[in-house]
Amino acid sequence: MKVLVPVKRVIDSNVKARVKSDQTGVDLANVKMSMNPFCEIAVEEAVRQKEKGTVTEIVAVSIGPAQAQETLRTALAMGADRAILVQTDADPEPLAVAKLLKAVVAEEGPNAVVMGKQAIDGDNNATGQMLAALLDWPQATFASGVELSGDKAKVTREVDGGLQTIEVVLPAVITADLRLNEPRYASLPNIMKAKKKPLDVKEASAYGVDLAPRLKVLKVTEPPKRGGGIKVETAADLVMKLKNEAGVL
Repeated sequence: MKVLVPVKRVIDSNVKARVKSDQTGVDLANVKMSMNPFCEIAVEEAVRQKEKGTVTEIVAVSIGPAQAQETLRTALAMGADRAILVQTDADPEPLAVAKLLKAVVAEEGPNAVVMGKQAIDGDNNATGQMLAALLDWPQATFASGVELSGDKAKVTREVDGGLQTIEVVLPAVITADLRLNEPRYASLPNIMKAKKKPLDVKEASAYGVDLAPRLKVLKVTEPPKRGGGIKVETAADLVMKLKNEAGVL
């Protein structure tokens, strides 16, 4: 079984994002970049399935600038077998990403696509669903548990009411939620081995996908600073403030 794992290069989750002075976007100059945390979880899940013997090959793919090769090398160090960079200096929107991934799927012919449910930069949570629709594949989103068996996958999903377990027929798109697993740290020997694993670079223009943006960002601002809390003397005072001032009761 071959699994395709898309990964994205984003601002490191431990770095505080800074808004550009003209409020046109987030300042990426001299900022530490790393793999999107949900993508790390997806890679880890694919590696664990390979360790169980249900997966034979893991192909990591990223869509972005040349620097995204570093992100792919991280995926290779975690256990992916080979990688593909669809190189573009544009910042494609989810639909364009899904169309590019569909083209890669057509070339690679994987049995499943395992990917993060969303990226922490755009926070769109849309690419996985769009890809499933374009491929006409079943989808299992927000996965907190995955069991692969033959041509089927049993996936436990996190939903508002609790947990939902579904079974989909492969090939399918599975998106990873936060509690699916705890990603491993790549060991030094594996980091060195990753340098020798194949990484193919292909131009996004070769796939004939229109990357022109369809959305326009009007303004990006930082969230308002939180004010200080207050102390109340009694529970009755608390209820009164929640009802009359906060308006939550």
